[in-house]
Amino acid sequence: MGSYRMCVCFTRKFKVTEAAPPPDIKDAFNRYAEGGPHMTAEQLHRFLVDVQGQGLATKGDAEGIVQQLLHKRHHMAKFRRHALTLDDFHHYLFSADLNPPIGDQVHHDMTAPLSDYFIYTGHNSYLTGNQLSSDCSDVPIIKALQRGVRVVELDIWPNSTKDDVHVLHGRTLTTPVELIKCLKSIKEHAFSASPYPVVITLEDHLTPDLQAKVAQMVTQTFGKMLFCPDSECFKELPTPEKLKYRIIISTKPPKEYLEAEGNKRKMNNSHNVKESDDDVWGKEPAELTVDQEDDKTDSDASENNQDNEETDASEPEVRLSRAPAYKHLIALHAGKPKGGLKEALKVEPDKVRRLSLSEQALEKATMSHGTDVVRFTQKNILRIYPKGTRFNSSNYKPLIGWMHGAQMVAFNMQGYGRYLWLMHGMFRSNGGCGYVKKPDFLMNVNPDGSVFNPKADLPVKKTLKVKVYMGDGWHLDFKQTHFDLYSPPDFYTRVGIAGVPADEIMKKTKKKEDDWTPVWDEEFAFPLRVPELALLRVEVHEYDRSEKDDFAGQTCLPVSELKPGIRAVPLFNRKGEKFNSVRLLMRFEFI
Repeated sequence: MGSYRMCVCFTRKFKVTEAAPPPDIKDAFNRYAEGGPHMTAEQLHRFLVDVQGQGLATKGDAEGIVQQLLHKRHHMAKFRRHALTLDDFHHYLFSADLNPPIGDQVHHDMTAPLSDYFIYTGHNSYLTGNQLSSDCSDVPIIKALQRGVRVVELDIWPNSTKDDVHVLHGRTLTTPVELIKCLKSIKEHAFSASPYPVVITLEDHLTPDLQAKVAQMVTQTFGKMLFCPDSECFKELPTPEKLKYRIIISTKPPKEYLEAEGNKRKMNNSHNVKESDDDVWGKEPAELTVDQEDDKTDSDASENNQDNEETDASEPEVRLSRAPAYKHLIALHAGKPKGGLKEALKVEPDKVRRLSLSEQALEKATMSHGTDVVRFTQKNILRIYPKGTRFNSSNYKPLIGWMHGAQMVAFNMQGYGRYLWLMHGMFRSNGGCGYVKKPDFLMNVNPDGSVFNPKADLPVKKTLKVKVYMGDGWHLDFKQTHFDLYSPPDFYTRVGIAGVPADEIMKKTKKKEDDWTPVWDEEFAFPLRVPELALLRVEVHEYDRSEKDDFAGQTCLPVSELKPGIRAVPLFNRKGEKFNSVRLLMRFEFI
C-alpha cells in the first residue's frame, strides 16, 4: 500500500485561480465610479471618452454595453441594477468581442486607382503544402479567399492528352487539379470575406488552342462578374469601389508570351545573373547553392518564364489569331520590357502594367534604384514573389516590398512562420477587406520631383507606449499537461515592432512562474519613424529549462489601426487561426 501512496504525490491538481483586476483597472473603476461600488452607464461613457479615446461614443452605446454585460454575466433578463461592479468592468475590458484592439469596418477611401493600395496576394494559391510534391487543390484557394486574400495565382498547363487545362506547379511532382474546378470555387467563395475585386494571375504555359478554351471557361464561369476593359491598356487603373464583386484576369498577352518564348534561350545564356542566397534575415538552413538557386529562380519566375515547349515562336501570326478571346479577357497586362532593370521600372504616360520581380530581384533593385521602384508603384502594379528555393513554402520579409510601394507582395498562404504572421497583421487593416490604402508619403511627388526615399534618415514621428497587463484562456484552450507535466506554465510575452529597419525591435516581459493567468504589468515604449507601416508584434512563450521554449500564441496588429486605451487582444496559433479563449489585456498610448 505504501508504494501507491508514494505515487499520489506526483499527481498535482493545477488549480486555476482567476486573477484580480490589475491596479490600473481598479484605479480607473474607482475614479469613474467616484469611489462607489458600481459604475453607471453615464460613468462608463465618461471612461470610454477619456481613457479609451472613443470620442464618438454615445451614452446609448454605454447603456448597451452595460445591458449586454449584465445579461451575459448574470443572466438578468429584467435588470435589477443598471450598473457594473469592478468584476463586470474588468470582464468588459478583457472581452475580445466587446473591447477589441482594432476595428472591423472598412474605413479607407476606396475610390483611388488600384495602384494606390497594398493588395492581399497569394503565391501558387493551389498548393496544399510544399512546392515540390504536395497536392494541388481548390481547398487552399477557398481558405485564402475566406481569409480575405484578393489575388489568386494559378499555374495553367495542358493535361497529358493536351485537350484540357490543369493547374499544377510545373516540372514538379505536385498532383494536378482541373482548372474548371478552381474557377468554380473562386466564383463561389470570391466575395465571402470582402466585396472588393479578386485578381486571378495566370502563369500561362498553354498553346493558343488551349488559351481559347480557357477564355471560354472563364467567360462561362464568371459571366457578368468578369471585368473586361473597353480598351487594350489602361491609362489609369479603376478603383476598388468601381470593381466591387468583379473578377479581374492578369497575365501576359499572347504576343508578349510568344516573344518571351523566342528570347528564352538567349535569356538563359546571357541573363543568368548570380543572386545572393542570403535571406533578408540571414541564411536559411539546407539551402541550395547559388547556381542551383538561379536555375530554379529563372524557371520559376512567374509571368517571365512561360516555358511551354509546345509553342513554336517562329509562327506567331498564325497562332495568335486563334486566341483573340483570351487576349480580350486580360484586364491587367503583365510583362517585362526589353532591357535592364531601369527600363523595366520606366513609367509610361499612357500605359499601366504589372511587373513581377522575385524577392532577390527586389532586394537588388532597391539597393540601386529604390526611388525608381517607389515612382513605378505610384501608377503601375509591382508583384513580388518568393524565390524558387523556398521548396517548403516558407516566406520572406514583406516590409521591403511595402516600403517601396509594391502592391502585390505574394506569399505562400499555406506556409507558416513569423513572416506570414506579419502578412496576416497588415491585412487586418481596413476591416480585413484585402485592400489597404498606401500611406500618402508613398504616393506623393515632392515639388522638386523627388519621391519618398526609404533609405533616408527619418525623425521619430510618434512613440507607441504598450503596457502588457495579463493573459488568460490557456487553461480553456490547452490540456493541463500541454506546457509542463508537473506544474503550471511559466509564461512570458515578447512584444515589439516590425516596420522600416530603424523602427524594428523586440522586447520581453519577465517570466511569470507557475501561473495559468499570468499578471506581468510591464510597460514598453517604441519610438516610430514610419508609424504608417509599423506592425505591433506580440508573442507569448512558455519558458522551458531543458528544451526550446513552447509557443503559446501570437498576433500582429497594424499600429495605424490600434485603438488607444485598455484593450483585450486575442491570440492566434502558429497557422494564424484564432484561439477560442486565449487573450492578453494590454494598454496602448500614443505620445
